[in-house]
Amino acid sequence: MNLEHQASRRGFLRQTGLLGLAVSALTFLPRAAHAAWNKAAFEAKTMADTYKVMGIDAPTASADVQLIASDIAENGAVVPVQAISKIPNTTQISFLVEKNPNMLTAQFDLGPDTLPDVSTRIKMGQTSNVVALVKADGKFYTATKEIKVTLGGCGG
Repeated sequence: MNLEHQASRRGFLRQTGLLGLAVSALTFLPRAAHAAWNKAAFEAKTMADTYKVMGIDAPTASADVQLIASDIAENGAVVPVQAISKIPNTTQISFLVEKNPNMLTAQFDLGPDTLPDVSTRIKMGQTSNVVALVKADGKFYTATKEIKVTLGGCGG
């Protein structure tokens, strides 16, 4: 084999290897989650208005919805919360804060193969009830917990 042929072969193998590495790296990159935006619900100022905009008459309190959060939040700007639904066919989990200027703080739409377990961080301006709202089979269920805030997060 001549030297010119070996050099072009090495170059080809190097380029092919780099291309394969790039393609495999792209395969393992996290995919972006796309959320539906219900602007009117996020802008509602009362719990009743929020429920009305979301198409909810009266949600039912349920032991099958679990809201996990600390009793006291030392910084209202960053309050970790988690909601777990044991209700079959859960398609949506939302978090509402009764005393925030806007009640709806987060909303997650879940696919049919998604585990109904959502964790996020919310803002709270003051001590308030936090509501985990679950939609399953077109019905709404809630779990509520009071969280005491020692340092304001919503401009407080």
